[in-house]
Amino acid sequence: MAVSEEVLDHTLDLFRALGPIRTARMFAGVGLFVEEDVMFGMITSDGTIFLKSDDSLTPRFLDAGSEPFTYSRTSGPQRVMSYMSLPDSALDDPSEAVTWARLALDPAREAAVKKRAEKARKAARKAAKAGD
Repeated sequence: MAVSEEVLDHTLDLFRALGPIRTARMFAGVGLFVEEDVMFGMITSDGTIFLKSDDSLTPRFLDAGSEPFTYSRTSGPQRVMSYMSLPDSALDDPSEAVTWARLALDPAREAAVKKRAEKARKAARKAAKAGD
């Protein structure tokens, strides 16, 4: 099941104050991007909004009632702690939603930098291997 247009429109309205947001389909969900390649959030197929987190931010999300993004693999459940659900109190409050999203931008930017560095390392290894 894909994310409904209604849920996507509502989510984009919540985060409108962040500026332009690019969306990309991911599996049955949607990734939310700012600044070209910074994925600060996602919407799952059931309509849950998750925001990027890190070890310092996760306790704040948990205190606000958020849940971590989880998924199951064939070898059992695996918890992915880098995304936390948008607190219920922010689901209909754009001001609060944007506050949470702005907090998520730092770990999202850090993840984007790491991803770019890993891509560069892989490209360099591939180029070095091709030159052998």
